[in-house]
Amino acid sequence: MQYGMDIVGSAGAVILVGLLLFTVSGVWPPLVAIESPSMDPHIEKGDLVFVMEEERFAGENARRGVVTAAAAEESGYVRFEQPGDVIVYEPDGDTRRTPIIHRAMFYVENGTNWYNRADPDHIGGADNCGELANCPVENGGGFITKGDNNNQYDQVGDSPISEPVKPRWVIGTAEYRVPLLGEIRLSWNRAA
Repeated sequence: MQYGMDIVGSAGAVILVGLLLFTVSGVWPPLVAIESPSMDPHIEKGDLVFVMEEERFAGENARRGVVTAAAAEESGYVRFEQPGDVIVYEPDGDTRRTPIIHRAMFYVENGTNWYNRADPDHIGGADNCGELANCPVENGGGFITKGDNNNQYDQVGDSPISEPVKPRWVIGTAEYRVPLLGEIRLSWNRAA
């Protein structure tokens, strides 16, 4: 009998913590496990990251709740040891694909030739806008994103991760990380 009450009490505590985190973050699930090293060394594979709706407590110079690295350099806004927000987004708006957690580098409007705004080290050797997969921007504006450990933007290359990230594809901003705690969830998923 005591064992059953302990299980019910533990489950109740987990549910209450989950509800509290959801209330604070405005996002479900409020915690994500990091599956790749693309954000090393600032967010590492196996970390558990708390995600918050981007409009809540948005930083100075935020665009649709997200402070890009370009805007952050002016104000000194830093997240995970680098300028700009780290966002969690649905690649190409596809809810069936695994969300990506990368830094928002800058925002581009529809029709924008963003080649000259881009860091030449992160455009995959392109020599002009026409050689970039998503330049000029079509189908509305969006964020140009990049993993801190990646050598090019998500929007360039032969198989881009995503077209420029539309604000409606953003799930939220990464706020805090707990090292290695995400390994529990990743191990659970591998076992299933």
